[in-house]
Amino acid sequence: MKKYIILLIATLGFASCNKDLSEINTNPNSPIDAQPSLLFRKVLFDYGEQMSFEGFDAGNLLGQYFTMIDFNNFDRHALAEPLYAGNPWPILFRNLRDNEIILQKANENNIFLVYKGPALVMKAYMTAALTDLYGDVPYSEALQGKFEIFSPKYDKQEDIYNGPNGILKNLENAITAMESYNGAAKLDGDIVYSGNLQNWIRFANSLRIKYLMRISDKVNVAAQLQSIYTNGKYIGANSQNAVFKFSASPPNNFRITTARAGDYNLYIMSKTAEEIFKNYNDPRISLFYRPTATNSVNFTGLQNGPDAASSPVTLANYSLTGRIFREDGVNLKYNYSTAWETNFFLAEAAQKGLITASAKALYDLGVTQGFEYWNVTMPTSYLTVGTAVFNPASADAIKQIITQKWIPNTINGYEGWIEYRRTGFPVLKPVLASRNNGIYPVRMPYPQEESTLNVDNYKTAATATNNNSINAKVWWDN
Repeated sequence: MKKYIILLIATLGFASCNKDLSEINTNPNSPIDAQPSLLFRKVLFDYGEQMSFEGFDAGNLLGQYFTMIDFNNFDRHALAEPLYAGNPWPILFRNLRDNEIILQKANENNIFLVYKGPALVMKAYMTAALTDLYGDVPYSEALQGKFEIFSPKYDKQEDIYNGPNGILKNLENAITAMESYNGAAKLDGDIVYSGNLQNWIRFANSLRIKYLMRISDKVNVAAQLQSIYTNGKYIGANSQNAVFKFSASPPNNFRITTARAGDYNLYIMSKTAEEIFKNYNDPRISLFYRPTATNSVNFTGLQNGPDAASSPVTLANYSLTGRIFREDGVNLKYNYSTAWETNFFLAEAAQKGLITASAKALYDLGVTQGFEYWNVTMPTSYLTVGTAVFNPASADAIKQIITQKWIPNTINGYEGWIEYRRTGFPVLKPVLASRNNGIYPVRMPYPQEESTLNVDNYKTAATATNNNSINAKVWWDN
């Protein structure tokens, strides 16, 4: 009996101790769940901040806006050796994970239903960035850890775009959700559109135009494009752009504004950019770049991928990147989607006969809006005299549309490189000291951790890309 009483006391004491420990280890000031408004703001800003830096440090090298003069293996196309940026995989999956939580909350609780449409837009947007960079990626089974799926399969890019839960369908469902929403709750945490669902619908339709054009060599997209264009509910004016402004100081500043001078001085104008801007006599050259230290009116670029060890570069002879990325970073915006990008896609569609519209009118509008976006005055004769004049009958019409879209697309993630892979424009130069046998890469390599954390599925995906080769084309590029 005595032993029983002692055991009972010990058991009750243990239970009580567990209860006390549970209470002690619960921090009332550290919530274990996040409101959709906080997560939504976090996703919008974190993705934009991270990908703008990816654009500056890596995307602008692959798109040949900049070149690097040291620590530049990535610029020489050793893409598995990023420096500060060049590894967008964790950025994309981290933000897709947080966005998925928002979607789950919206589907489970009508109080949060206002977030469903915008979260579907962001899911489509970030998924497209992921698959356009890598090709086949974990998608249908990704972010399913709570269902004990820890090794997600890699879905085919074609299915990621066109499947029943794919990019294009998610955008359609997003529009339906926003058009039918009649609740009283506001879209709090929206740093892009301040809760305006009509602008989110325009954003979704602009993305539909973009992604339909991206797959237009593989799928007949003409009817869908014509319907969107005829409806007109896409981003057509700069006042409707999906962007957010950086602040002058941390924590919401553009990262390069506070980088060390030694790091900033690694980036200079590429020879490709110099030739493009000078060919068009384009005044935006003095926004994106600085004159050389040796000549205050001269802009000089260097061909990408130099081997500084064997051929030292004299920095004073070349143009550094412009004040807009450093001293004047408060004027920078992160660009999710813009009127000029949309109208250039539509100009291309018109030129290819995919929509009934004037390619020249859309091109001229895109050029004008590109100048306006960067607050640079367009010369009055820019579209009437000289090389920027658009001629639909020219064999170079598509080249001109894509090149003019390339100009304002700086620091926009990897868009310049992705569009080059799709179209071949603008014409980029071979890198000087290639680490990829002189071949221009057409995809990012899967990160090394996939080979250890998702072994079997990684092996399948690596086999399909010739041992994870950066020269294996993605589906829409084949």
